[in-house]
Amino acid sequence: MLKLENVSSSYGATQVLWDVTLDIARGEAVALIGRNGVGKTTLLKTIMGVKASKGGVVAYDNMVISQYAAHRRAQLGIAYVPQGRGIFPHLSVEENLQAGLASLNGRDATEKDIPAYIYDLFPVLKDMLHRKGGNLSGGQQQQLAIGRALVTQPSILLLDEPTEGIQPNIVTQIEHALQHVRKELNVAVLLVEQYLDFAWRFADRYAVMQRGRLIETGRTQDTDKNEISRYLSV
Repeated sequence: MLKLENVSSSYGATQVLWDVTLDIARGEAVALIGRNGVGKTTLLKTIMGVKASKGGVVAYDNMVISQYAAHRRAQLGIAYVPQGRGIFPHLSVEENLQAGLASLNGRDATEKDIPAYIYDLFPVLKDMLHRKGGNLSGGQQQQLAIGRALVTQPSILLLDEPTEGIQPNIVTQIEHALQHVRKELNVAVLLVEQYLDFAWRFADRYAVMQRGRLIETGRTQDTDKNEISRYLSV
């Protein structure tokens, strides 16, 4: 469904991504592993179109989208939850969720209301519907950010460090919600994650990034996560 071929990206004269090749099937979950600063977030931004690629091909559903703007990619079904959540702090929970509906413009969608299953996945959002996003806890903000992404009816969800700074019981709730999204809605997930216990429970495959290149890939069920932890240690 999503296919990257020799994708490169840079910030000015500094190249950050080097010939990244990766494919993700519909409903599949892939964990992107690596130390801070190796290019993981840049890769997600490049896939989303927030960051322009310098070379290579980004393809989605057999269509080359390398030159598409971010809003067009969102309309096609790619959703992105950035590190730090990126919610609108001065808007209510309901208004944040409604903001996600904008990406349905130009898509053959009949649903113009917030889907009820969003509140089934994250009941706290319904309980706090009129509370401003900035007044939520970190875990609640993360649930809101994921909920807003799911409102766009994506086929693939890009998640950047979704468990960072989140208490364990909320991590469990997020994991259960994402498993439901994968299995029931057939949404693929590309996950940047440092918490290997979570990544190994959730993902089918892993890809290790080092200095802007993918250096190792494999199936999580066939690989001891402790062997991969060396790529995270300083």
